[in-house]
Amino acid sequence: MTFGPHVCGSAAGFEHEWLVTDGTGGYATGTVAGLRTRRYHGLLVTPQRHLALAALDPVLTLPGGAVVRLAVHEWASGAIDPSGHHHLEHFELADGVPRWRWRIGEIVLEREIAMTHGRNSVAVVHRLVAAPAGASVELSLTALCTWRHADAERDRTFPEPVVSLADGGFTVDDAYRVAGPDFRPVGEWYFDAYAREEAARGLNPVEDLWAAGTFQATLTAGETLSVSAWSGVADPTPPAAQTVVADARRRARKLLRTAATAGARDAVDKALALAADAFIITAPDGTPAVVAGYPWFGSYLRDTMTAYEGLFLATGRVEEGARLLRAHSDLPDRMRAGSLGDADGPLWFVHAAERHIARTGDDALAAELLPVLEGVITAYTKGTSDGVRVDPADGLLLIDADESGMTWMNARLPRGPVTPRDGKPVELNALWANALGAVGALRERCGRDASVVHARRDAVKAQVLKRFRAPDGWLFDVVDARPAAYPKGGGSIHDDAVLRPNQILAFSLPYAPGADEAHLGSRVLQAVGSTLVTSLGLRSLAPTEYGYHGGHRGGVIPRDTAYHQGTVWVWWLAPYVEARLAAGLPVDGVLTAVEAHLGECGLGSVSEIAEGDAPHRPTGAPFSARSVAAVLHARAVIRENRKLQTASSGKSGKMKLTRDAAPRKRRNALR
Repeated sequence: MTFGPHVCGSAAGFEHEWLVTDGTGGYATGTVAGLRTRRYHGLLVTPQRHLALAALDPVLTLPGGAVVRLAVHEWASGAIDPSGHHHLEHFELADGVPRWRWRIGEIVLEREIAMTHGRNSVAVVHRLVAAPAGASVELSLTALCTWRHADAERDRTFPEPVVSLADGGFTVDDAYRVAGPDFRPVGEWYFDAYAREEAARGLNPVEDLWAAGTFQATLTAGETLSVSAWSGVADPTPPAAQTVVADARRRARKLLRTAATAGARDAVDKALALAADAFIITAPDGTPAVVAGYPWFGSYLRDTMTAYEGLFLATGRVEEGARLLRAHSDLPDRMRAGSLGDADGPLWFVHAAERHIARTGDDALAAELLPVLEGVITAYTKGTSDGVRVDPADGLLLIDADESGMTWMNARLPRGPVTPRDGKPVELNALWANALGAVGALRERCGRDASVVHARRDAVKAQVLKRFRAPDGWLFDVVDARPAAYPKGGGSIHDDAVLRPNQILAFSLPYAPGADEAHLGSRVLQAVGSTLVTSLGLRSLAPTEYGYHGGHRGGVIPRDTAYHQGTVWVWWLAPYVEARLAAGLPVDGVLTAVEAHLGECGLGSVSEIAEGDAPHRPTGAPFSARSVAAVLHARAVIRENRKLQTASSGKSGKMKLTRDAAPRKRRNALR
């Protein structure tokens, strides 16, 4: 993935973002042009989401004494100074490592950035690629520092950072260390650094940065100046910066070989496999976890399990996936005693576990996890601490009072959830039927009687098909709902026919209640396709519905208001593809735009959301786990479907795989 001088040296370069991660939740991120447009941009961010080293500003002193500043900063006054991005001739993202090249005549300077996997440590390598024969240049790097939470700012009203000299560099606030050659202290504020993206989000865009000092070196062609930074001042010095970069490239190539065993073939598959790696981390207790998105999200049960198939199964990382599933063995206890604030996350966990076992044939894991999955079913049956329970009248899952936003539509304002969904949401009950079917299948796999749970699943399926059929031709979004004006439970019970994508799960899941309802599924997909489908995903609300918001911009309140009221979500592409294949409908071109999007915003990755109105401007987190996983999984499902069709049509004397037979055969094969 490369960009030339037109992008690198212009405002276009401010919109493309790069990301490198350390496997523990820490990261470095910025723009192709080098401008810090977000409060989160920096060279070292800790797993606890503290920004440390904000920038290393390079200055070249050329033969003859001319000084060229290669950094780029924007200030609250509106000035962009220096504007060193005008000297950028090339940016490349290869093997997950970003590389820049500046050119001043015959002199070419290169920068590469990588992180030590498994440790919050960054390496920044500068190499003089070309210079006139016998000539040397002076390179200095000014370290701009802070120590603050990534969601806040630090300025001159705070105490000055405590900078202490250390061997080969310095420490800041006894929190992190920066090391490199010939450090010379400076100690002054850079006032009013401006982050334009924060201004666009209605947040404080101004902060002050502390110039701790400079690293210096005289370079001839081929020589390097490297700087390392790491959190934990008492921690051992990390490997040499050039070693870190080389190790990062080797690790990326190893990940691609693993992904190839799971079916990754082309450049898109490879880019997505590397993108997936950014979200898979090792938690402090040593177990795998998933970061929902960069640069601001943490780890959440729903996001982790929704993304599971794409991040772990489609990339061949099944051993890590099994460890992650085992790490959630206490989930039934948490559902009963704690407060997950998550109505459907445990159901996605059941789905992830069953899909893993079906894909890998791991009978030992099936026996180990079956009691856990049955415990999840029992917790819902008895009622969770969050007020999610089975209604004994019809066997469907009911949210008593959705005061905190417990479905995936969980945006909140001071007055309460934007999209309260008290009652029986359609996707919750599709997942409930699917979970019962999954547990039944695993009981059979483990040689146990499954008749009771299968009967229960059949009863839930019948109720879903009976209760959720709306007169408009699609499914109700919520049945037994209460008006949003009565969040405490007042008002009349009603069924909400608002058109949203949630109903797709009733047809896409392996044990979906609508799996055998081809006519109904086709009608639903027709309604969804004509109103919700966009180039980058599915709208969360049809434009014809009351309360639709086609934009997602401005301050916190307007953005949160629009978040699930029309905003496009990429992750819905995977269920949409599965539902279409299950209905025997074509999926050609569904992923074309989102695959092209890999080179647009978060480079090599996929944005969280996009605006509902065309041209569907990407917004939200530029690096999203669910979005990346959705594209990975959808591509894998499409590949598998094509293989089944080819194998069926190629068998002499056998019935050719029909459109209606294809989904059943695909599901059975994956089981």
